[in-house]
Formats: sequence, C-alpha cells, structure tokens
Amino acid sequence: MEQVKICDATLYGGGQAPGASLNIEEKLEIARLLEQMGVDVIQAGFPASSPGEFKAVQSLAGEIRECVVCALARARAGDIDVAVAALKGAAWPRLQIGLGVSDSYIVGKLKTTREAALEMGVEAVRYARRYVNDVQYYAADACRADEEYLYRVLEAVIAAGATTVNIPDAIGFFVPSEWGALIRGIRENVPNIDQAVISVHCHNDLGLATANTLEALANGARQAECAINGLGERSGNACLEEVVMALHARGQALGLTTGINTRLIYPASQLVGHLTGFSIQPNKPIVGARAFAYTSGMYQNGVLRGRTEAEIIDPADIGIVETDYGGLLLTGREGIRRSLRALGFTLNDDEFARVYNRFRDLVKKKPDLGLRDLEAIVSGETAVFMEETYELEEVQVSCGTHAPPTATVGLRGPDGEVVWATSQGNGPVDAAFKAVDSIVNVPNELLEFSVQAMTEGVDAVGKVTVRIRGEVPTGNGGQVEKRVFLGRGADTDIIVASVKAYLFALNRQIAAQQAGRQRQAINEEVRRAVEEMRARYGTAHIGDFMGWSVLREEKLV
Repeated sequence: MEQVKICDATLYGGGQAPGASLNIEEKLEIARLLEQMGVDVIQAGFPASSPGEFKAVQSLAGEIRECVVCALARARAGDIDVAVAALKGAAWPRLQIGLGVSDSYIVGKLKTTREAALEMGVEAVRYARRYVNDVQYYAADACRADEEYLYRVLEAVIAAGATTVNIPDAIGFFVPSEWGALIRGIRENVPNIDQAVISVHCHNDLGLATANTLEALANGARQAECAINGLGERSGNACLEEVVMALHARGQALGLTTGINTRLIYPASQLVGHLTGFSIQPNKPIVGARAFAYTSGMYQNGVLRGRTEAEIIDPADIGIVETDYGGLLLTGREGIRRSLRALGFTLNDDEFARVYNRFRDLVKKKPDLGLRDLEAIVSGETAVFMEETYELEEVQVSCGTHAPPTATVGLRGPDGEVVWATSQGNGPVDAAFKAVDSIVNVPNELLEFSVQAMTEGVDAVGKVTVRIRGEVPTGNGGQVEKRVFLGRGADTDIIVASVKAYLFALNRQIAAQQAGRQRQAINEEVRRAVEEMRARYGTAHIGDFMGWSVLREEKLV
C-alpha cells in the first residue's frame, strides 16, 4: 500500500479559529505530541505576520527533530527571508509559499495579470530554493481558478523547484466528485506532476472536508492537510482523526496507509480541546465521548461478547483508556504518571506535584475517582505555560433567595503577599469576578463563560471556560490592539472553578501586556536573524527590512 503524508495544520490553521488562543509553550506541548504521533509535517506558522509568530516558529524549529517543520510565506523575498530565519534551527525545514490562482484573487487582490502572477510565483520558488530544498507551493483559491491556468502555474512552479503543490478548497464549496475530478485533472494535465507531491487542504463549511480529502487521495493526492478536532477558521479544517482512522479502517479498499501512531489520537484530541478551551462534541466521530456508546440491544449484546464486525474501530486503537475503575491512589505516584501519559499529558515535577496534591484533596470528597476525574484535575491545575502574576489563595461566597450575592477573594500577588477584597454582584460568580477585578485592576470585557461537567454524578468535577477581551500594547508608539484570552479551571465547587478560570485568563492578558512591551527587543532579534541568513546565503533583492506594522496588516489567504 502507498503511504499518505499527514500535514498537521492545528498550530497555524487551527490558530485562526475564532477564540483560539495558544501561546508558544502550548504550541510546543501540542507539537511534541504530534511528533510522537508520527505526523510527517507540522505547519508551524507564518513568521512574517508578527514577532510572536516568528518566535513560535523559531521555538518549534529548534525542538522538533523527527518531522518536517513548515513555515508559511507570501510570494515575496522579504517574507521568505523572515521565514527562513525562523526555520534556521530546524532538522527538516520546509517553506510554504502562497499566491492566488483565481482571477478574483489575481485581479481583485493582487491588481495584476495572470502572466505577472505566474512569474511572481516562479521567482518566489526559485528564491526559496536558494535557502531550502523543500518548498511547498500553495495555489490559493484553486477551487475557483481556470483549470488550464492552474495547470500552467503548477507546471511552472514545479519546474522552478517546488517539491509539493498544495491545492486548497479554502471556502469549503466543492463536493467530493468535483474535488476528485480536479485532482485527477491535475495528474493528467500537468506534465511534470510526478516530480512533486499533491497536497490537499479542505475546509468543512458544508461538512465535506473529510470526504473531499479522501476523494482527493483516491485520485492521486498523497498529502492530506488536516487538524486535530478539525480546528480552523469558520467551520474548521478536515479532521486529522477522521482522515487517519478512515485510512486505518479502510486502507485495504483504498490501497493507502499512514505512518501515524493512532493510539495517540485520543490523547492529542483531549490535549488540543483542553488547551484551546473548545469542548469536543459528545457524538463527534472517533474522539467524541459517545463515539463508542451503544443503545441498540443487538449491538450491546455483541459488544458484551467481544468486538463485533459492527464495531469498525477498536477504542484502544485511538488510545482510549478504560475509565470504569477508581482508586488511582492505590497505584501510587508512578501509576498516576502512567495514567497521565495515557491521557496525553507529560508533566514536569512541579506540575505533577500540583496534580498529585489536588488528587489527594479531591479523593477525600469523592473516593471513587477515575481517569476522567484525573483529566479534570489536569485541566485545572496544569498546562498554564506562563508566569502566573496572581494565584488564588481562597474564595468564599454567600448568596440566597433574599441575600445579596457576596464574594470574598484572596489573591497572592507578585510580591508574595495575599490581598483580600469583598464585592457584591448579580450572582455569586459575578460577585467573585468583581472582587478579583478590584485586586488585579486589568480592564477587560467578558465574552464567554461556560460550564461543563467532566465527570458523572452529583459530585462531578466541573470545568469552566472563560474568554475575555482586553488591550495589549503593540510596541509601536504606544498603540494597542484588542486580543481575546482564554482561561480554564476545574473543581468540584463550580464557584472555585470559575474564579480559577477567570484568573487564568487575566494572567494571560497580563503576560501578553508584558510581552507587548518587549516587542522592540523581539524586532531587533528578528532583524539580526534575517541579516545572519542573508550573510550566509546572499540576497538577490535590494530593500530595507519590512516593518512588522506593515506585514501584520496582510494575511496569507
């Protein structure tokens, strides 16, 4: 069977999902698990879009050694310089260069002609090949392009040195038969297509991203660009877990396979859901909590006797661990560490100590703890990945039918001292948040407050997700921008979980404000890295380094 390459777009394409907010350490945590899973390519980000994105790609390039790290750039020398500077520590670097191929893109956005756009793309590929051997060409808006022109562009960029050509349906418009015909047409009408890998990038606006990806693979594509949990802008990208497990279950029929360790799919799904704060739909295929639940008596009877032909995927194949046992403390610290690894979490000593101590506290309230409880504890106690300016010391609330909701909160501040505040509100959560605000004093707007029971029963552990919007300095003459920050917390007491989540989001906003003030220093580091690459490889263009304020106004489509 032929092997399909899996290009993971969780960190870049997924980061464009509304409300998604991943910092560098969180991206690294996901990337480490993707590397263990065996993905072929990690789409790390667009370095020229901001100093923060540059640092994220640079960090991934310096740590990930077993798979290709791909950085995105527009078809211009300045972007390519910055992307290569970010990738200089990568073991297997790849540049993805993007340029539109539809008339609406060429005329409407680029304000140029087909021939000029084709030459622009060819020159960008040639320039990129001076730096790296692995260049992926992104034919933006291919789904609306004139097919004959698309064939010409692909032939030209492959001749210029592109090793992969990425064909996107970024508007999620095509149905499988149309998409398969387009890929088949590329294979039949681009003379040198055998010198490059065809990659596909499908969006899920009509719920067809997985079907379109599989149809493209059946018609000759050999790289699938997808994301964990289908994370991405609008309705998201093709789901990695669905594409991979479809090939796993029906590989013989398709004659295709992947190099993915499928037993890490469920842990990866849980980790991404945890870090982004996006709940996983219970009946979501492959990774949903009810994906392997049966109500039909016939199926239940078969499952009780053992796996049946009706169960096309063994839950163990994607890394789902049995959850119907308690008393994890009986296995000791190492047993809990093994359980955490099974859930996809690799904790340092400090994080593990926090989880273990929280576990000991919780078992006094709920003696029959299981893996889902452990997962809930991790959600509230770890993966902060930043310096916490304020820590929750204590919260007390009083409320009732005739009593005004009142909350008293104690926070340990940056000086190590505990500061107390008492406030009233419309409810106990509102009162607690106002008490926190009176201490922290960081203006923000609450956008989302959601509560989810992570375990069953009246003593369930509740998980709270909070999103706030606040101002962050850009480092350009006192200018600021508004950004969204995610907070999460878990506890059997939902008020405590709420305050933890809100404080988490506030700490992220404070960390971003501190980073924003360091923006000029980051700009200088980027400038030095670019100059180092130019000194090493030379430069074919003349011009000053493009300022971040200019670059950030444009996005790769």
